[in-house]
Parts: sequence; structure tokens; C-alpha cells
Amino acid sequence: MVDIDYGRRAYAIIGKEREGRIHYETGIAVAMTVFKEALISADPLALLIVEYTFITQEKQLCDKSDKDTINSLTKAIESFDDAFLALKAVEDKTLYRGTELTFPHNKKYRHKGYAKDAYHIAFIAHKTRLQNILRTPGLDPIEKALLKQRIDNLPAAQDSYVEKQRKAFSN
Repeated sequence: MVDIDYGRRAYAIIGKEREGRIHYETGIAVAMTVFKEALISADPLALLIVEYTFITQEKQLCDKSDKDTINSLTKAIESFDDAFLALKAVEDKTLYRGTELTFPHNKKYRHKGYAKDAYHIAFIAHKTRLQNILRTPGLDPIEKALLKQRIDNLPAAQDSYVEKQRKAFSN
């Protein structure tokens, strides 16, 4: 994220365009590799960590006057903080079986039959956020590719989490 941010800023400075483009493309390439590796791992924790790290860095590098983006990133970080707690809870069969009883059994509150808890909610909300960013006019094609990769990771994260939920109910 640091290279991406530096590249964006340097690209706007006369005489720094080439250096900015190199940093930007390098940052995108590194991020793309990390997101693809997380997807291949199919580990719900890895998928959560890479997205959480990326948005945390985005917030740190965000212009302080951009209140809308800061608020959006803050909400995303808070929902991912809750997702970490859900991931910890699902590891404890006794605890998770009890919390499962607190979620409605209506289909709209379920993902593949399991509770849409904080983990699912974080990834559902974040997918909407990324899809909205993807609609930004004039977005660089390589950044669009990175956004699409990140969006592709989100259902995979939920599916791998469902496996943890399934294990919590097995004997």
C-alpha cells in the first residue's frame, strides 16, 4: 500500500511521473501477489489478515481531510475487528454452539445454512464497499484488477469460514 500511495502522489508531480508510475505498479503487483496467495491458502484467518492489513494501511495513508474515506475505512476496520472475534469463537465448539442459538434461522440471516455472524457480515459489507470503489470513473486498469482480486477473495473467505462453522458442529 505504501508504494501504491507514494506512486499516486509522485505521479501528480511534474518530473516525478515515471518514478511515481514505477512505485504504483510495483505496489499493485506486490498487493496482487499477496491477495492471490491468501486466496490459494483458503485460510479464513489469512484472508482476513491481508484485507485488514490493506485497509489499515489505506486509512493510515489517507489524507486527513478526506472524512468520507476515513469514516468508511474506520467502519471496515471495526467490522473486521469483530470478524477476528468471530473467528476466535468458532474455534471453541462449546462457545460457538451456544452463540449459534442467538442467530435467527431465517435464510436471510444464514450463509450456506450457518449463522451470518460478524465474520460474514464484515465480508459482505466490505464487498459492497469494494464494488462501489470499482465503479469509480477513470480508475487505472491495474488497480481495477487488484479490486477485482480482492472482491474474488471475499466469498472464498466466507466459504472457508463456513468450514470452521461446520467443524464447530461436528462431533
